[in-house]
Amino acid sequence: MPETAMKDLFTIFEPALAYLQNYPLVFSLLILVAALLLANLLALLVTRVVGYLASRTRIRWDDQVVRIIHRPLFWTVLCVGVLLAMLPLEIPALAKGVVHSLIITLLIIIWANFFMRLVRIMLRAMSDGTGSLVRPQTRPLFENLAFLLILAVAVYMVFRSWNVDMTAWLASAGIVGIAVGFAAKDTLANLFSGVFILADAPYKIGDYVVLDSGERGKVTRIGIRSTRLQTRDDVEITIPNAIMGNSRIVNESGGPHEKYRIRVSVGAAYGSDIDQVKKVLMEIAVSEPQVCEEPEPRVRFRAFGASSLDVNLLCWVENPEMRGRVLDILNTAVYKRFNAEGIEIPYSKQDVYIKEMPGIADKH
Repeated sequence: MPETAMKDLFTIFEPALAYLQNYPLVFSLLILVAALLLANLLALLVTRVVGYLASRTRIRWDDQVVRIIHRPLFWTVLCVGVLLAMLPLEIPALAKGVVHSLIITLLIIIWANFFMRLVRIMLRAMSDGTGSLVRPQTRPLFENLAFLLILAVAVYMVFRSWNVDMTAWLASAGIVGIAVGFAAKDTLANLFSGVFILADAPYKIGDYVVLDSGERGKVTRIGIRSTRLQTRDDVEITIPNAIMGNSRIVNESGGPHEKYRIRVSVGAAYGSDIDQVKKVLMEIAVSEPQVCEEPEPRVRFRAFGASSLDVNLLCWVENPEMRGRVLDILNTAVYKRFNAEGIEIPYSKQDVYIKEMPGIADKH
């Protein structure tokens, strides 16, 4: 049934087509006008109908895709119309080939620009989600890689449209790439380690980390090549990402919350009232405003020491940066309260017994 309808349609327009073949210039102009009308109709259809359907969805990136796709479709239909309009005209083969290559080049540039914008939209949408490889920190890197890939494909297709053999160019590029890879292997190792650190996020800017080598500091910058830490001495340490990626790192700001537990170790003399010791330590922790209420402080009787009852006061502060300051406040308060309560803090003592004086032994 559809084939019959198409044949009937061609039968109807066959006299008009036969007449227009005698006037190739008019025929070409009609093809151009038809292509222009079809291009505008297609752009309007995408903008209105597809745009309306995209606005009804919950995701946002499809609206942006609709806004950028109508222009490439418009120019594609119009350029195809130009190519069709050239068929009835008697144009030299050289000129026709040049025009054909120019039109293909224009379409490649238009669609390459579209795909660059499309990749940017998709990466932005992916970086907004959780658990994705693409994060706000790594998005510029992926955008640049996609840009280079699209640009390389577009350049290759442009050269092919002009019938330029790219075999020698590709071979040369491969040799140069291998040479650059060997020469910059350390830089590339830091680069890839930086990408994995940004993607996996074992730490973030503002976290307090402790390295294998003992350095402890606040992460101030995570770059593609290196990570920077600011120590408590206000000294900045720059560490290559290749080392960070292969080291054991303790993130003191990680876990379910950023709060950090501090431990006040104190010893009470044997014979002290252990319940009183626990009560005093708990009162000190509760009365200190910089100590968190949740998790609540706790006191633990750890061991019978060589000369003392070893007790720990465990409490939390809002972030690791407060550790030294709050520990100083609590140690001072414990010492003052123990003195006021009459609780003895023992210290190591050594008694020296002289069996006999060397001079007296010589006389005998």
